[in-house]
Amino acid sequence: MTYNTLFFDLDGTITDSGPGILNSVRYALEKLRLPVPETQALLSFIGPPLMDSFMKKYEMDEEEAEQAVSYYREYYVEKGMYENLVYDGIPELLENLNQSGYTLYIATSKPEVFAKQILAHFELTKHFKGIYGASLDSSRSSKGAVIRYGMAEENVSAAGSLMIGDREHDVLGAMENQVECIGALYGYGDREELETAGAIYLAETPKMIGDFLLKN
Repeated sequence: MTYNTLFFDLDGTITDSGPGILNSVRYALEKLRLPVPETQALLSFIGPPLMDSFMKKYEMDEEEAEQAVSYYREYYVEKGMYENLVYDGIPELLENLNQSGYTLYIATSKPEVFAKQILAHFELTKHFKGIYGASLDSSRSSKGAVIRYGMAEENVSAAGSLMIGDREHDVLGAMENQVECIGALYGYGDREELETAGAIYLAETPKMIGDFLLKN
């Protein structure tokens, strides 16, 4: 397959956003007077839609999950968004892909407004033709819906498109749209998760993404 259009996940693929996300979840749980588990038990919050994570892990109904997300965002907007680092090798990867003629987009389950602020903060916006994410009201939150939204807005077809992300929902969301996916092993998903979901290639570093794409 020859690719020309790349959709990148943000959390766990472009930036290591774990500290800010986990601190925001802890803040929300404390506000709800719920027990705060050890860090390992919170890692599943990184990547999937927040509403889904709160409902699944804490057996919340939709109204309770909406309140949890509201508390989460209190901390996230003030501090958590910037408790974040760009992975080593990402700026070079994006530059090389741009120079090689690929068209790059962001497709993230993070609210689009926050994704744009984070990419601007790290001076990465210039590498992407479009930045697509979830809506604040959660009406568009799944990775499949976000990819579909980005493809429709840009009039991009599945042929020649590729998703790059670190969790199974990146792979499965891409497959919903007949798009293949590279798994980023340096993020928060593991080899078994990504292989089982159907990733076509696993990259242990950002450089390995470039090696795969620039030889094709």
